[in-house]
Amino acid sequence: MVGLSAVHRLRPLTRPVRTGTGTGALARLGEHVTFAVLTVAGIPFALKRYWKHVLRQIGEVSFGYASLLAGGGTIGIVFAMSAVAAMMVGVETYRGLDLIGMTSLSGMLSAIANTRELAPVVASIALAAKVGTGFTAQLGAMRISDEIDALDAMAVRSIPFLASTRLIAAVICIVPIYMVGLIAGFLATRLVIVQFNGASAGTYDYYFHLTLTANDLWYSLTKAVVFAIIIALVHCSYGFHASGGPEGVGRAAGRALRTSILAIGVTDVVLTFALWGIVPSVPGLGVS
Repeated sequence: MVGLSAVHRLRPLTRPVRTGTGTGALARLGEHVTFAVLTVAGIPFALKRYWKHVLRQIGEVSFGYASLLAGGGTIGIVFAMSAVAAMMVGVETYRGLDLIGMTSLSGMLSAIANTRELAPVVASIALAAKVGTGFTAQLGAMRISDEIDALDAMAVRSIPFLASTRLIAAVICIVPIYMVGLIAGFLATRLVIVQFNGASAGTYDYYFHLTLTANDLWYSLTKAVVFAIIIALVHCSYGFHASGGPEGVGRAAGRALRTSILAIGVTDVVLTFALWGIVPSVPGLGVS
């Protein structure tokens, strides 16, 4: 049984910070950074005590509770988005190479573009738009209805229970979601170039397999996992610190989505340079 003094010491740590305009931005930044550190630090405790809640979050993130495409399943959304984006990559790739008579290299560009950039970014944006906003809305609704305060009053560690479990689920689910998006991108690009534009299937496959390497796949998956961590931390933090009633929860969801997409873009550039170098090489062709 936890005494009242211990409860009062816990409550201020999870209440939204309200300051004046002069120090408000800095206080909110510190609030989000502190929340992120506590969320990551609470992962072992969440795995030990709340593993059933983690499994429930994994099911909700991956497949949702309704139909795969309309109701909430992220896998179906990522498949559709990746296929459409990859089709446009295939169209523009073939058109551009056809102008200089080098359509035989379409397979090479498909392997590079889909693996290094398109698949992890599309999967992450879908995760932010579909799952991340859900995290913000769920935690924000709990905040404005004092459910999070009730958890603290019952000596339940609210950050591991609410945020760490969702972070674990996002990291686990991004792997199959990313793989589905990558496969959809490969198939859609090949369909456009080989079937619609009549390119040689043998030449396309030769340069595709020559360029695609295991290191590229691992680096691409690393980007997707990093993006998932950023999305979960940003959206859970905005929802956890929401205020101002239902309208405030809506504002928090919008701000979280903008912040996560911007963070994905910046992190994508940094990771691309860090993993493949400022002057990347093309595997199998000796081009750098």
